[in-house]
Amino acid sequence: MNKFDLEERLISFSVLIVEISKEMPNTKAANHLSGQLLRSGTSVSLNYGEAQSGESRKDFIHKMKVVLKELRETFVCLKIIERTELFRNISKIEKAKLENNELISIFVKSVETAQKNLKK
Repeated sequence: MNKFDLEERLISFSVLIVEISKEMPNTKAANHLSGQLLRSGTSVSLNYGEAQSGESRKDFIHKMKVVLKELRETFVCLKIIERTELFRNISKIEKAKLENNELISIFVKSVETAQKNLKK
C-alpha cells in the first residue's frame, strides 16, 4: 500500500466517523461521545497529512505515533457507543471498528519499521 492509498483509506474512515456522529441522538451522553469520536476519528487523517511533511525521521515517527494514539482512542469510543446502544446501526459501528482495527495494525507496523530505519 502506498502513502496515497493509505491517505485515501484514512479519509474514508474519517468520513464514516462523521456519518456515525451525525446520526447519533441528541442526548447529553450521545453529544459528548459523538464529539469525542468526531475529534479523534477525523484527526487521524489530518495528523497523517502532517506526518507526510515531517521535518525529520524523528518528527515523522512522532506524528505517526499521534495517529496511532488517536486511532486507539477512536476504537475505545466506538466500543463505548456500541455498548451503551447510543447508535442503532450496529453494522456501521462494526464496519468502523473493523477498519479502525486494521488501521491500528498498519500504523503499529509502520512505526516499528520507521523506528528500525532510524537506527540505521
